[in-house]
Amino acid sequence: MELDGHQTQQLLAQVAGRITVFLDGLETAPAAATGSRGPFDAPPGEDPRRLDELLDLAFSAAGVAVETAGPRFFGYIPGGGVVSSAVGELISRIVNRYTGLADLAPGLVALEDGLLRWLASLFDLPAGAGGLLTTGGSQAMLSMVVAARQRHLGDLAGDLGRSRIYLSDQAHHSVRKATRIAGFPAAAVRLVPTSDGRRVDPAAAAAAIEQDRATGLRPFLLIGTAGTTNSGVIDPLDELAELAATQDMWFHVDACYGGFFRLTARGRDRLGGIERADSISLDPHKSLFLPYGTGVLLVREPASLLGAHGDEDPGGYLHDLTAGGLPDYAHLGTELTRDHRGLRMWLPLHLHGVGAFRAALDEKLDLAEHAYEVLAGEPALDVGQPPDLSTVVFRLREAADAANRALLDRINATRRAFISSTRLDGQLTLRLCVLSHRSHAEHVAEALEIIRAAIRDVTS
Repeated sequence: MELDGHQTQQLLAQVAGRITVFLDGLETAPAAATGSRGPFDAPPGEDPRRLDELLDLAFSAAGVAVETAGPRFFGYIPGGGVVSSAVGELISRIVNRYTGLADLAPGLVALEDGLLRWLASLFDLPAGAGGLLTTGGSQAMLSMVVAARQRHLGDLAGDLGRSRIYLSDQAHHSVRKATRIAGFPAAAVRLVPTSDGRRVDPAAAAAAIEQDRATGLRPFLLIGTAGTTNSGVIDPLDELAELAATQDMWFHVDACYGGFFRLTARGRDRLGGIERADSISLDPHKSLFLPYGTGVLLVREPASLLGAHGDEDPGGYLHDLTAGGLPDYAHLGTELTRDHRGLRMWLPLHLHGVGAFRAALDEKLDLAEHAYEVLAGEPALDVGQPPDLSTVVFRLREAADAANRALLDRINATRRAFISSTRLDGQLTLRLCVLSHRSHAEHVAEALEIIRAAIRDVTS
């Protein structure tokens, strides 16, 4: 197990060869592959095995999947996985620094802190804003709910049944999961209807809050979405921010999908009002194209995280450690044992430059607008409004769910494009999301031709 430099170089050379073959094959790889679990669940043996044999198994196991790393994955909200991010992660894993408490690795904590301050400035949060890198939006959401609970309910948190949290009926299910884990009963979450079946209605939210206050309940948290998973729309964030301010409530924006479009001129305009949020959750593994497992929670006042997650007596064995002006992330979130997550974002941003990410996001907006125009020209389809971000939703006009399911199955059966479905307005609706950094005009054009051919097949 104790490999020296030469042995490590030999090991990495073999792995690099397999990675090269994988990456070079993505252009022609099927959008999804089927198969069984095969021999992949065999337990480890007492004796060592050859690395090439194990690499065969590992890449074979990875191949039985939807090709989320490829250019033809238009289902859900893909990110693609920038290779340079994986290199940063490799460095992080090899040096194996503990970054829950800053004293043990102040250099890497400073690197991570710098990233968070840059992110806060991207959203025009005030000086002093901060946060932490998480494993994803779900973990960020949980820490936010706990912080908002502590800030607004405090000693009354023992009676969570009388508190109220407001979110759109289009909000991601991770929000309700976070509230449940944080101890809130289902009745504490009030779903606010949308004005157009997509965006939350601020007037309906205001009416619900006033109604609940009148009955002695405690509204304290209002959540808006910057890019819903269902249809990719952005809630009226400025109106929601004003409502939260007038009602003295915590305002959170779930920007896990759409947040990094803030880098573009169109995204900055469409995300107006997000700068007024008390907290913002982001998923760099979506609109920053990084590998899965990378999330962010930004907060206007980091003290709110410390008040909810900090421990006045963390244990005598930690008394030698002092933060020295850097954040102790173990006191800002739910994790004490915590890996370093900064290099996976820091390396690609510095190596490629922020401009490369901005250009890629602009390209995705262009491709989604083009896809919308092409599909809107199909008489058999109901396409709705132009996309806010990079998701286009469509369904067969005046057709039953079964017909739309048949259309989806026919498209995905080609294995040259993978899209998904959701339910909007009570009907099965297909969705095409363009977000992989490897998806370009030729891939979208092929997907559109596949969709149009499938429409002809199921309607003829």
